Amino acid sequence: MARVKRGVTAHAKHKKVYKAAKGFRGRRKNTIRAAKPAVDKAGQYAFAGRKLKKRTFRALWIQRLNAAVRPFGMTYSRFIDGLSKSGVVVDRKVLSDLAIHEPAAFQAIAEKAKAALAA
Repeated sequence: MARVKRGVTAHAKHKKVYKAAKGFRGRRKNTIRAAKPAVDKAGQYAFAGRKLKKRTFRALWIQRLNAAVRPFGMTYSRFIDGLSKSGVVVDRKVLSDLAIHEPAAFQAIAEKAKAALAA
């Protein structure tokens, strides 16, 4: 039986790791023993970061909404309660965008929420 030399496969696998480690500092970019765990850890951070990004943006939208509804004499939580009671179904991302770019439309929504709270 012929002997199987594995150099081609190993080089291909290493090349994949080195490509992912591009931009790393020190031996982490060019030594497989240092690069492999660094790439693995970077992947874990990237996975967690994708989840964290959603959380961070939601928090930003909530802060913007809280600031936007204060002039109408409401807090964020009362505003959201009024929206649900009035039957307005708009997510926080769109509400935040409206508050910044379309103040008149946001004011109409805020007044509707305030009226639903009073009723």
